[in-house]
Amino acid sequence: MLTIHAADLVLPGGGHAPVPGGAVVVRGSLIAAIGPYEDLAAAHPGARTRRWPGLLTPGLVNPYGPELLERAYHPDPREAAELGTEPITGASALAALGMTDARWGASARRGVQRMLAHGTVAVAGDLWRPAVVDAVARAGLSTEQRFDAPPGPPSLDPLADGRPLAEAVLTPLGPVGVDAGFAVFDVRDEAELAARGAGTCVATVLAGRLVFRRR
Repeated sequence: MLTIHAADLVLPGGGHAPVPGGAVVVRGSLIAAIGPYEDLAAAHPGARTRRWPGLLTPGLVNPYGPELLERAYHPDPREAAELGTEPITGASALAALGMTDARWGASARRGVQRMLAHGTVAVAGDLWRPAVVDAVARAGLSTEQRFDAPPGPPSLDPLADGRPLAEAVLTPLGPVGVDAGFAVFDVRDEAELAARGAGTCVATVLAGRLVFRRR
């Protein structure tokens, strides 16, 4: 089945020009075409169309995989009254929680969902806890090598600390036939995305699947 994801502006990356009123055509898990929406809709009259506000970009890589998933606990919403809603870090704080493999796995699943809500399609850094590795694999996120510890405190926002979009994307959109992994942000352009951050994400697509949609 073909799906056309249309946005106000598409940034393919990889040195390719922005496409105002652009769209990405997805066939199964792969990108089938990129270009102006009107052209793609005419070429694929039977395709389903999803219209998004704002900016469509390649999916992002969060550089803080181990820090956010293996050195932080993401509280269950049912624990909010006791633990709050922000990730809990620090050896003593984690020890007080009595972390088990099952609890690490549940925390990682919640952490991954929060990453998806920031346009993330991959994490960087070595993961070694089996429950965390399983949670990442089940979500479909890829894991990337990193050779140096990233600067700044860990953040769910891959664009935190002024990280440029070009450095944060996993791969450009295209060529045709590559995995369809991208995100849509409710901003007008790259400058506004840099100013407001990836928390403006309204949709994340991973291997052609809509894995996050802000309601």
